[in-house]
Amino acid sequence: MNGYGILFSVGVGPGDPGLMTLKAVETVRRCPVIAAPRTRSGEMLALEIARGAVELDGKAVLPLDFSMARDREKRRLDHERAADAIEAQLREGRDVAMLNLGDVSVYATCGYVRELIVQRGYESVMIPGVTSFCAVAARLDTSLTEPDEPLHIIPGGAWSTEKALELPGTKVLMKTGRSLPEVIAALEKHGCLDRSAMVADCGLPTERVYTDLRSVPDDPGYFVTVVVKNDPSD
Repeated sequence: MNGYGILFSVGVGPGDPGLMTLKAVETVRRCPVIAAPRTRSGEMLALEIARGAVELDGKAVLPLDFSMARDREKRRLDHERAADAIEAQLREGRDVAMLNLGDVSVYATCGYVRELIVQRGYESVMIPGVTSFCAVAARLDTSLTEPDEPLHIIPGGAWSTEKALELPGTKVLMKTGRSLPEVIAALEKHGCLDRSAMVADCGLPTERVYTDLRSVPDDPGYFVTVVVKNDPSD
């Protein structure tokens, strides 16, 4: 809409500010309003990542509160409230950079808000970012794919680990921290433990790497990614 601002959905990568792309940095630098998710404790991780790469002094910061509940109606209301807050800025002609961990097209909360903004008639631009699972593979110094083999990205809690392990190719199990004991039990049952590795909090100061999943702690945190390589004999 003429005279209104543009919504930029910006992927800031998994944690290391050095993994923000030049385009993401430039977009955040020129947008006067920065919108970012805020946890119940008040933490704004995506904002802190961006702050490590871009000077944010003088910018308006718009906190967005999203529920982690499974209740779809509760999540929908959170998305509507976030879209309302962003729309108020766009109507004043201000461009908004909405920050998202990782990439803006892979299990991205910002995607729901962006869809609402587009439905309301505003212009939207997506700025891709480094995905957490690609950063995890780099940290493990391993490739995710082999010629002619598929790659499967499995979100934690949304799919059976048992079924996932039956798939051919590499399996990436994302955000498995809450169900890690069950995941490790399934890996052991399927004979996959020696072909699996894990990174918690990839790119953050609290990052931990586990190449032997027999020695992981009971509570490794929320941002946990397990990579299960394909059996070369298959």
